[in-house]
Amino acid sequence: MSSPSWTGDDRLARAAWSRLVEPPDLVASAVVATLGAGEAVRHVLTGTPLPSSAVSRRRLDGALARWRVRLPGLDPERDLAMVERRGGRVVVPGDDEWPSRLGDLEHETPVCLWVRGSLALEQAVRSSVAVVGTRSPTAYGEKVAGDLAAGVCDRGIAVVSGAAFGIDAAAHKGALAVGGTTVAVLANGVDRPYPMAHERLIAAVAESGLVVSEQAPGASPMKHRFLARNRIIAALAGATVVVEAAWRSGAISTANRAAGLCRPLGAVPGPAMSALSAGCHRLMRDVGAVCVTDADDVAELAQQIGTRVPAPPPAPVAEHDDLDPVTARVLEALPVRAGRPVGSVARVAGLPADEVRTALARLELMELADRGAGDVWRRAPRRSSGRLQPLPPGRLPTG
Repeated sequence: MSSPSWTGDDRLARAAWSRLVEPPDLVASAVVATLGAGEAVRHVLTGTPLPSSAVSRRRLDGALARWRVRLPGLDPERDLAMVERRGGRVVVPGDDEWPSRLGDLEHETPVCLWVRGSLALEQAVRSSVAVVGTRSPTAYGEKVAGDLAAGVCDRGIAVVSGAAFGIDAAAHKGALAVGGTTVAVLANGVDRPYPMAHERLIAAVAESGLVVSEQAPGASPMKHRFLARNRIIAALAGATVVVEAAWRSGAISTANRAAGLCRPLGAVPGPAMSALSAGCHRLMRDVGAVCVTDADDVAELAQQIGTRVPAPPPAPVAEHDDLDPVTARVLEALPVRAGRPVGSVARVAGLPADEVRTALARLELMELADRGAGDVWRRAPRRSSGRLQPLPPGRLPTG
């Protein structure tokens, strides 16, 4: 099988890799670093053996099985054209606007970034701070996040966040209100707003700032993609500030990554007994995060990159933490309503079909997945009592 002509274009080859892999994929990073994006993807497309000097043959064979699940329909030229119609582009290492800080991620550096907005990404984030926090904030938390974002933008510092409900949205809105620069890093394709309720907010960010993702166009948001996305938020920004967060939360995951990258870390104090401020208080107590109360504190923090090294906080415990990573990813790929065949689940999860079948059997035994007629699968619904409601044999809802 001959390889398509686009494999000779590094930009398009990297765009193809963003469709093939579920980041961060350390094997893909090693192969691309060794062979180059185009040569590496040619091996995957043609089925010719990849050299195993960078990684073990066992890991390489497992990775090839994952990647080949997503080969059908692979068309980076179509993906790029789709994003260009939305005013977007692909940014790759070597471009003038490729953010130099992403190199701190080493083997977890994105293979490329999909970007919407007219600003140059590297220039936009050169002086920047990430403002993150809970999706269910108090009025106090929302006001603080908005005020901090507006205040740092007034000082010429960009605000990076994730466009989620709560603190993220308040931070973006605070920046937009004063005409500042804000960057939204998504866990899905830049061509589809998520959450849908933030369609206008994300469009406003793209109009005056930037919307960024490592996920290919059309990619859906999934739990593990949010966790992967957090490393990019932490790496892009010169410092990270957490405003209201429980200890088990995505915001603490971002703080964890920022600390691991030796980025200055700040936290906003809250009421002593507030569960939503427990994560912030623990960051200050156990990790040495700076107590942040106003925009001056944040601006000072953003100038300290490289001067202090907070210890990484313990990783938060995720929901279904008893599941191994493969089974957890398959559960994420299952639809809630209409069933999905095994091949489709494999493509969404980015895993070989045999691994998906094993995981589905495990999930069925745990009453977390249901199999319907024709070997199609969905998540098992729950009864109001909290017990799982099994799917009637041979039937799947289609609504």
